Amino acid sequence: MRIVDRRLNPGGKSFSNRQRFLRRVRETVERAVREASRERAIEDLESEQEVTVPADGAREPVFRHTAGERRDFVLPGNREYIEGDLIDRPTGENGGGGTEPGKGGGQEDAFRFVLTREEFLSIFLDDLELPDFAKRGLVDTQKLGSRRAGFTMSGTPANLSLGRTMQRSLARRIAMGRPRTQVVERLERESAGAADKEVAELLAEELRSLRARRLRIPFLDPVDLRYRRFERFPKPVAQAVMFCLMDVSGSMTEHMKDLAKRFFMLLHVFLTRRYQRVEIVFIRHTDEAQEVDEETFFRSTETGGTTVSSALVEMDRIITNRYDPASWNIYGAQASDGDNMMSDNDRTRALLQEKILPRCQYFAYLEVANSNETSPIAYFGGSSLWNAYAPLSASVRNFQMRRVSRRDHIYPVFRELFQRRESSNAETQT
Repeated sequence: MRIVDRRLNPGGKSFSNRQRFLRRVRETVERAVREASRERAIEDLESEQEVTVPADGAREPVFRHTAGERRDFVLPGNREYIEGDLIDRPTGENGGGGTEPGKGGGQEDAFRFVLTREEFLSIFLDDLELPDFAKRGLVDTQKLGSRRAGFTMSGTPANLSLGRTMQRSLARRIAMGRPRTQVVERLERESAGAADKEVAELLAEELRSLRARRLRIPFLDPVDLRYRRFERFPKPVAQAVMFCLMDVSGSMTEHMKDLAKRFFMLLHVFLTRRYQRVEIVFIRHTDEAQEVDEETFFRSTETGGTTVSSALVEMDRIITNRYDPASWNIYGAQASDGDNMMSDNDRTRALLQEKILPRCQYFAYLEVANSNETSPIAYFGGSSLWNAYAPLSASVRNFQMRRVSRRDHIYPVFRELFQRRESSNAETQT
């Protein structure tokens, strides 16, 4: 029997060797990826990445003789020793080819190789997950459902399709020329009433032939049976939607907008790679909020005042109209410079606490700051929006807030917000 494997693999004859090597040095590569990600720009996620692995990390185990032990072996072409000569036992030092012992081998150079985009993202995003995604007891995002898929010639009696079976039977009888009952009955009447003996014999012979043909071609044959067929198909167990909210008002400097855009670009790459069934809704706001597409969200420019509550009102409206919390896992991420109208802070906090958080499994607030403010986590003094959100961060489990001021803060803050929670795994297992 010949077996042809037609599965598609990436180009290159060393693909399997490369995967085996990555598994062997995975821990070392993970450290190298974390170090490289600190300096890597968001745009570089679309390109390959060179990582450095210490030579010791890529070393393969080998068998060798232990220094100083006695062993018997043959030296071809020996002209120096004869049988019975005594030879000094080796000292075990790293000697060279001369008569003096070596001073120790030099250190090997680090091993460099290039990770593809898919390999880099796979390692970088491996321990990230939507927080508390398993709180509803979900192990996977899909289960198998059942649906009609035509007919089959085998099955259980309960799935027998009488209509389709009789259609097949009729088509077979017509194609094979099975005599109809009306024709046989007509010949029987003609044969019984025939006055001429010769005609009666001909009719009787034809009648016998028709009856024999009817016996050879049954009314219902096993090949006519048709059963309703059902097939299994992947069916979503739970659906997730991620809301991305960003302030694009006049108080946001280009540096702040750059930080916010980079955070959401990273979030977008993470979600679209990690979960195939996650929908993403982009909402940008000044003093008014609107739902936009991805290109407009990241590229378009707009100026105006700052009314954060408008974004939460738009998010609440979209949830009400399109995403029933009973059927969807809802997540939110908001990026802002923290400036907001003082008269709007109470309304913003009330909307988040009463309308948004009860419907969300997780909501993350990222505050972007000027580059001269160095703390990525704590913000003493606080902006108006930070101070409005602070009580919720301390009391509500599904709400977290962080602050970034430089590009190199984005990766650690992102990983902290979306790292895999052990508690979620424990809940799933129980």
